Amino acid sequence: MNREDWLIQIINTALKGGEEILEVYNSDFSVETKDDKSPLTEADKKAHLAIIKGLEATLLPVLSEEGKKMDFSERKDWKRFWMVDPLDGTKEFVKRNGEFTVNIALIENGKATMGVIYVPVTKDLYFADKLAYKIKGFDEPTVSINKLLGRAKQLPISQKRTNYIVVGSRSHMSKETEAFINMQKESHSEVDILSKGSSLKLCMVAEGAADAYPRFAPTMEWDTAAGQAIANASGAKVINWETKKSMEYNKENLLNSWFLVSRD
Repeated sequence: MNREDWLIQIINTALKGGEEILEVYNSDFSVETKDDKSPLTEADKKAHLAIIKGLEATLLPVLSEEGKKMDFSERKDWKRFWMVDPLDGTKEFVKRNGEFTVNIALIENGKATMGVIYVPVTKDLYFADKLAYKIKGFDEPTVSINKLLGRAKQLPISQKRTNYIVVGSRSHMSKETEAFINMQKESHSEVDILSKGSSLKLCMVAEGAADAYPRFAPTMEWDTAAGQAIANASGAKVINWETKKSMEYNKENLLNSWFLVSRD
């Protein structure tokens, strides 16, 4: 498989994961609690299995949130692999607000270089490999990059606005995030807050619908990898707040540092 084949494969795989999620979403589902106190549903499990199956054809290893926990000794020499969050935004899924996603990213030498984010409820598709794109209402498997790009808009999408928009989380808002927002108010005449769940926050900056997404609270690598690939390909930056360098992946500890996504 070449890179175009990989991109087609992960897009179609994300769609299949979305189908599995919606089947549970539209039912009377139950919610479990994982060891870290985060919620887990049958949708997480079914999407994980569908995605693992879909990625088999690429012959690359997979690191998934819902997969078996791999020791660093097992994955430290991986030069190229898939980083997967089968259902990003389980809390939003449980609230039934539609703001959850399927995330698949290609990690190469610690960098997120290709990514797909699919929103099952709205069927919006974000994807990137060198350039970033969005397709609204995408729900049919594709076999052609040309047909895909024929329906897509390249990111960022032109925005007619003068305000500075900070995107935040419906579920998390730390005092440090509030301080960042207040700092922006000192240098911009109008600052507005856009609330979104899951990896859609990174997509909003990639799309140009927001200017910054500060995340000064815990996240895991699979929460951000696909979003970073898309944001970077759109011309935005995703930096480690401490080092001011681009976020890296496949660390021994898969917990992310605080980070900032911005178009500045």
